[in-house]
Amino acid sequence: MSTETSRSQGSTVVEQVEAALAERIEKGKIELPLLPQVAGQVMALANDPSADAAKLSALIHQDQSLAAHVLRIANSPAYMPRSPIVSLQHAVAMLGVNLLSEIALSVSLKSSALQVTGYDPDVKQLWRHSFASGVYAKEIARLRRFNVESAYLCGLLHAIGKPVVLKTVVTIAAERRLNIEHDAVLSFLDGYHARVGTLIAKEWALPKQVGEAIGYYTMYEQAPTYKQEVMMTCLADRLATYLVVADAFDETTVRDHTVYADLNLYPNDVDALLRIKDKMLSLVDAMAL
Repeated sequence: MSTETSRSQGSTVVEQVEAALAERIEKGKIELPLLPQVAGQVMALANDPSADAAKLSALIHQDQSLAAHVLRIANSPAYMPRSPIVSLQHAVAMLGVNLLSEIALSVSLKSSALQVTGYDPDVKQLWRHSFASGVYAKEIARLRRFNVESAYLCGLLHAIGKPVVLKTVVTIAAERRLNIEHDAVLSFLDGYHARVGTLIAKEWALPKQVGEAIGYYTMYEQAPTYKQEVMMTCLADRLATYLVVADAFDETTVRDHTVYADLNLYPNDVDALLRIKDKMLSLVDAMAL
């Protein structure tokens, strides 16, 4: 078989898979993941003014694996506890309800992450990028005096569609017995994850600003309602890519984007965000335990 013929057949496979993927999205035939029960309850608590530490601790205690994981993260160097944290009540006292809620939400989502045979490292990398986007979104929100909890949720979930697109493409190829190359599979994520993520946002009844961040963070100028949240998510995504994706951007390139000016960030603000990258990486490593 000539190289040209092989290349032509490869292109045909990619086109077949893409056509099937687009059709499934158009017809709503994508298998969407269920929102983990604990994650949904944690999000509800975070938006409940009457929520307190006791309710959060009781919720996390319902899942012993989650409780153990939360305590491991709370004791990690990223959070630098002055003394070992031995209970969830202790963790609440040391970290606060909001931070412990974010840890519990992140752990419960990661624990239920889609499994895609042959793509475990890619799924892990997608979650590392999501965690990095979440923690950077909080820092951007602090600079701009916005709601940091909402910003974290937008950053954490803005690319929730990517693992679902990955699983769908692999499933389509398997069903049709098509041999598609690894890089070709990954090439579908950027082009289709926002549409799938928007479907997930509706299915999970996520806050409206999160749904808008998912759908518009790459074209924030078109965001209809929550432009500030979407712009912060755009920048968080960019900084997260710089942080966890090898050779994605050099520092000059990561600074070159209109979103800084649109967010009214000054060069010293950008310097501050880039200076904390080691701290951000430490938090991401802790979440990815």
